[in-house]
Amino acid sequence: MHAIVAENGRLSWQAVPDVTPGPGEVLIKVDAAGVNRADLLQAAGKYPPPPGASDIIGLEVSGTITAVGDGVTDWSTGRGVCALLAGGGYAEYVCVPAGQVLDIPDGVAPAHAAGLPEVACTVWSNLVMTAGMRAPQLVLLHGGASGIGTHAIQIARALGCRVAVTAGSRNKLDLCAELGAEITVDYHNEDFVEVVRAAGGADVILDIIGAAYLDRNVDALADDGRLVIIGMQGGAKAELNIAKLLAKRGGVFATALRARPVDGAAGKSAIVAQVRDQVWPLIADGQVRPVIGAEFPIAEAQAAHELLDSGDVSGKVILRVGD
Repeated sequence: MHAIVAENGRLSWQAVPDVTPGPGEVLIKVDAAGVNRADLLQAAGKYPPPPGASDIIGLEVSGTITAVGDGVTDWSTGRGVCALLAGGGYAEYVCVPAGQVLDIPDGVAPAHAAGLPEVACTVWSNLVMTAGMRAPQLVLLHGGASGIGTHAIQIARALGCRVAVTAGSRNKLDLCAELGAEITVDYHNEDFVEVVRAAGGADVILDIIGAAYLDRNVDALADDGRLVIIGMQGGAKAELNIAKLLAKRGGVFATALRARPVDGAAGKSAIVAQVRDQVWPLIADGQVRPVIGAEFPIAEAQAAHELLDSGDVSGKVILRVGD
């Protein structure tokens, strides 16, 4: 089979060894793969895969099941699916634990379904399972026009929450408003702390920036608010003012999805099961849709990474493998 291989910081489509499903796994012939910021870090040698995961880049795909391993009873060959991966998605074929596989939601183009598993599992596990997001809370989303942000806006609105976002351009903020954000903050020209405080403070904050925003995020929290950090684009180390946090009875969480175990209460299979039960119906009835900003053939993965890194795209970037 063929896959994208990273060498000296460049990506190329090359022949690699075939893969076969082990016990509890399915083999997917990949039609499309979603591009995530973690992929850029891995390609740069800064984010190695978890132990036992494929060295090939790619955390989500859509395609067709072509084989099933021993013990798999819920899936069969010929079925169109999408899947959450620990790696291996930028390839013609990928093996994945059966518990991380999802049917393609009704009304979604098969290739576009490749942009759903990572964002859906990230958003649901952090906003709902970790932070306890519920109506009528105010939720602040940094990077509102990103793949995670555009999905999170729609999930929060579908659950009856108010949404505030930050983004760096008028076009991106307009997209966020179109998806349901009622408070939009241009971080180049406005202070999100002042804007969110004026609205009563954020009950939940989903943050991709990390250190650079830590103190200001605490300032923006409402009493009993929850800050969930899922990225470190703004650095890894910052000072936390515990007195401010105590005064608000606030909570700070930091989570990652890729390195979670397959099984168990905090495992990926449990998250995927909740996404199947709670998020897929919202997609089927039109309350939530994938936002696809760009598509590339797999041979142009380098260009896809450069576009995502530039910040000039909203929503998800998709690589077409089957084409």
